[in-house]
Amino acid sequence: MSAPPALQIREANAHLAAVHRRAAELEARLDAAERTVRAQAERLACHDRQLRAALDELGRAKDREIASLREQLLTSEAAVHSLQAAVHQRDDLIGQLLPRAELLRDICHHRLPLARLLATLAEAERLGPLPASDPGGPGPPLANSTGEESGRDHLLPTVLGTTV
Repeated sequence: MSAPPALQIREANAHLAAVHRRAAELEARLDAAERTVRAQAERLACHDRQLRAALDELGRAKDREIASLREQLLTSEAAVHSLQAAVHQRDDLIGQLLPRAELLRDICHHRLPLARLLATLAEAERLGPLPASDPGGPGPPLANSTGEESGRDHLLPTVLGTTV
């Protein structure tokens, strides 16, 4: 076999050099792509750690808020029970005071007539007793106004209002 011509060898060498450059270029692009992928993976891992930390903090904050709300609920329930007991006590007191209120209402209802009676008795007391007179003296004998008991003794004069 004969040796290939020089032109073929140069073309083959040029082709090999182009293939070698292309391979080097592809390897460089592959390395750059691998670095990009690694950087993205690291950023994703970092982002994942940050998200997990944020989720953990949110979980702890949620747990703290739930505990606070439970405490508020217990406090509110205790306040409700206390207020219910106070309402029950006041209802009992109202039940005890209602008869007295009715009595006071009746007293107030009768107050004006009672005041008039007391004023009349005070006026009678102010007038004083009748002057003493002979039972057989001038004037008609004192008797009740019905006239049914004409046989009875004459009424003696009396003094009003000493008990008011």
